[in-house]
Amino acid sequence: MSWWGKIAGGGIGLVLGGPLGGMLGAVLGHQVDKAKRLKLGLDGNSQETAQAAFFTATFSVMGHIAKADGQVTQQEIQAAEQVFDHMNFQPDQRKIAIELFNKGKQNDFDLTAVLAQFKKECGRKITLIQMFMQIQLQAAYADGSKHPAEDKILKDICEALGYPVSMLSQLEAMLYAQQKNYSHNPNQPPNQVQINNAYSVLGVGESASNDEIKKAYRRLMSQHHPDKLISKGLPEEMIQVATEKSKQIQKAYELVKSARNS
Repeated sequence: MSWWGKIAGGGIGLVLGGPLGGMLGAVLGHQVDKAKRLKLGLDGNSQETAQAAFFTATFSVMGHIAKADGQVTQQEIQAAEQVFDHMNFQPDQRKIAIELFNKGKQNDFDLTAVLAQFKKECGRKITLIQMFMQIQLQAAYADGSKHPAEDKILKDICEALGYPVSMLSQLEAMLYAQQKNYSHNPNQPPNQVQINNAYSVLGVGESASNDEIKKAYRRLMSQHHPDKLISKGLPEEMIQVATEKSKQIQKAYELVKSARNS
């Protein structure tokens, strides 16, 4: 049974303990004692626990970032709604995600404690943390621009999770490129803007060799492989996020190859 099935079936609100378990338990209206935790067979290192932690941290921190500039705009709310729609959540999952988002907007939200527990649950799973950062970047740019307060929070998150700020900058460049239209008609040569955006998605420069480009492509595809991310703690319900990233990387790689062969 998946982590969500265990929540829906018996309730594991406080299985995580700490602030993440407190938030999840509050929105679920459940309380779970130690005996029930053991009965469910969940522990701090289980895949299900990591998935519950990722789900809880993702949407609460997303709400915190949306509130960073002092107000949550309609665009940011709509962007969050689009994330929920994109993930094909069931009505109950969507409701919980929205309530976690609202928890993150509250003045007493303890970002430091949430991130400390999230890091503990994720361990050294850098690909999982990277997916988390990609989602938070999308939240920061939901209204079309990144506010200085949002930028500071993103950098604080990097420091708390041990994620290099330089890698955040690369993710930001990739996000910008992905938001642009770099698809092209295979019967027509791509224009320079499309080519530049495709290189940015792959995280390489136009001067890179074919081998370097292929290596970057394979590395990114490995990092975003849905099955691998799920095994590391990405909730199964969020697999569409990883799948979409893989499609974007594949599209960029095909465009670069096409440009180089023309």
